[in-house]
Amino acid sequence: MSSSSSIRQFLLLAFADRRELQLLHFWLFLGIYLAALLGNGLIITTIACDHHLHTPMYFFLLNLSLLNLGSISTTLPKAMANSLWDNMDISYMGCVVQIFFFSFFITAEFYLLTIMSYDRSVAICKPLHYGTLLGSRACVHMAAAAWGTGFLTALLHTANTFSLPHCQGNALDQFFCEIPQILKLSCSHSYLRKIWVVVIGCCFGFGCFAFIMVSYVEIFRAVLRIPSEQGRHKAFSTCLPHLAVVSLFISTGIFAYLKPPSISSPSLDLVLSFLYSVVPPAVNPLIYSLRNQELKGAAWKLMTSFFSQIIKCSIFHAYN
Repeated sequence: MSSSSSIRQFLLLAFADRRELQLLHFWLFLGIYLAALLGNGLIITTIACDHHLHTPMYFFLLNLSLLNLGSISTTLPKAMANSLWDNMDISYMGCVVQIFFFSFFITAEFYLLTIMSYDRSVAICKPLHYGTLLGSRACVHMAAAAWGTGFLTALLHTANTFSLPHCQGNALDQFFCEIPQILKLSCSHSYLRKIWVVVIGCCFGFGCFAFIMVSYVEIFRAVLRIPSEQGRHKAFSTCLPHLAVVSLFISTGIFAYLKPPSISSPSLDLVLSFLYSVVPPAVNPLIYSLRNQELKGAAWKLMTSFFSQIIKCSIFHAYN
C-alpha cells in the first residue's frame, strides 16, 4: 500500500495510441489554443483600449476572458506536449499545481457568470438604478470577490484532495489532473472526506445556478413588457450571449460529473472533459462577438488601426 508521499508522478490518459493520431491531436489542440488566445486576447485588448467599453458589462467580460485564458492554459499546453512527445507523465507537484489553478479558474468563472447575470438583471429590470447599484467601486469589489472566492475554494479542495492517502496506484483516466480522478486513487476509509468535497461543491454550484435562473426569469419578464420590438431586440442582444455561455458551461459540466455510472467509460469521460474544459474558453469570444455589434465594431476599429500603423511603418522604412 502506497501513500501520496510515495507517489512521484501520475500517468495521464492518452487521446490515442497511434503516433499519427497523437500528432494530429497536437495540431488540433494547437489550433484550438491559438484561437482561444487570439479571441480572448482581442476582447481584453479591445475593452482595455476603447473607453466607450468601460462599462460594467464589458468590465466583467474582460474578467471572463482572463479566466478563460487561465483555465485553458492550465490544461491544454500539457496535453499538447504529451501528444507531441508521446509522454503521459506528470509530476506530483505538477498535478497539484494543475488541480489548484484549474479549480481556481473554473470556480471563479462560475461565480463571475453569476455576477454577470445580476448585471444584466439590473440593467434591464432596474435601468434607473443601474449606475447606483453597479458603480465602478461595486464592480471592482464583485470581481475581486469572484477571484478571491475561487482562490479560497481551490485552495481548500486542493489541500483536502492531496491530504488523502492514495492506495490505488497513480494512473488517471483523464488527460489532465482532476479532483474526481485523484479521489478515485484514495483509500476506501476516506469516503467521508470525498462526500464533503461533493456536498460543498454542489451547494455552491446549486446556489449560483439558482441565482442565475431567477435573474433570467426576471429578465425575460421585463423584456416581454417592453412595447417596441427594437427595444426587445436590443435587450435580448445583450443577454443572449451570456445565457449561451452559461448554458454551455453548466450543461457540459453537469453531464461530465453527474452522468449515470452505467454509461461511463474512459473514452466518454475524456470527450466530456474536453468539452467542458477546452471548448467553452475557445468558443466564448465567438459567442460574444457574434451578437454584440458594439464589441465587433470596436474590435474591427482596433485591428484596422493596428494594421494601418504597420503599413505606414513599412512604407516609411522602405523609403528611408
